[in-house]
Amino acid sequence: MPASKNDLRLVDLDEEGVDKAFRADVLQGLSEAQKAIPARWLYDDAGSQLFEDITGLGEYYPTRAETEILASRGAEFAQAIGPGRAVVEFGSGSSVKTPLLLSQIDPAAYVPLDIAGDFLRASAEELGAKFPGLPVYPVEADFMRRVELPEAVADLPKLGFFPGSTIGNMVARTAVDLLRTMRETLGESAKLLIGMDLVKDPAVLVAAYDDACGVTAEFNRNLARRINRELAGTIPVDDLRHEARWIDDFARIEMHLVAQRDIAFEVAGRRFTMAAGESIHTENSHKFTRRSGNAILLAGGWTPVRRWLDGEQRFSLILAEASIPRSAP
Repeated sequence: MPASKNDLRLVDLDEEGVDKAFRADVLQGLSEAQKAIPARWLYDDAGSQLFEDITGLGEYYPTRAETEILASRGAEFAQAIGPGRAVVEFGSGSSVKTPLLLSQIDPAAYVPLDIAGDFLRASAEELGAKFPGLPVYPVEADFMRRVELPEAVADLPKLGFFPGSTIGNMVARTAVDLLRTMRETLGESAKLLIGMDLVKDPAVLVAAYDDACGVTAEFNRNLARRINRELAGTIPVDDLRHEARWIDDFARIEMHLVAQRDIAFEVAGRRFTMAAGESIHTENSHKFTRRSGNAILLAGGWTPVRRWLDGEQRFSLILAEASIPRSAP
């Protein structure tokens, strides 16, 4: 069935069509001592397309490594996951990896969730054409909050799919909150297949987030352009430089937009300033070991049961089950 006929939109807009959560996060983040904006706002339609361009870059290994795992372990996925589940993909983007999974596990339905609505619906329609017998129910929503899934999949067992190590974009507290929210969205008998990037040579990591062609820099600066477009902003985008930093103590890459000179601008009627060298912190990308990955899943209400690595051991896919509540350790 055509994906567009099953579309749900759960984004809260004001009377002018502005995403209320976007405006609140931007105004709050720009008011803090270290200016910071949550990474999910990087992914409007333009940002989502730029990220798809990033995944094809030579420096950006995660997509190739994860695709290798999905393409080579089909029988193991089918055995571990089983047939008949509704696959709920959190932050589906273009769903490039999704066909590799869907073709192996005999799903009952596919529910892509994404905050970039036009991108979501186009991708869902394309995937629906590849799997004409599979019901597809795109939901435009911020998956950081609990999502009410379509009634058509309410009684089906669920498999959450969260590829790309997006969990690494969050500090531990937020990541645990998201995992708990996913568990609420998916239900008691759910499983979760989640990607986690691994700790490795910092030079490899920095290059992956600061490519020679400057695509990641444009992806980062697109956030400022989005603010200008959607929130009546006057940020001088050309005066912001993209910078990727490896922070070893936190095992993460940080992305920043660094002011090249003293600047002043307005957003949604409020005035802000940045001194030369001051930055807006736009993204974290945490890297994991086996133990740290397991620990964050357990804290979020998920019990790891299987783990797969690519041939060069750069990236992991972990299958977890919704943990059974216990009254004691």
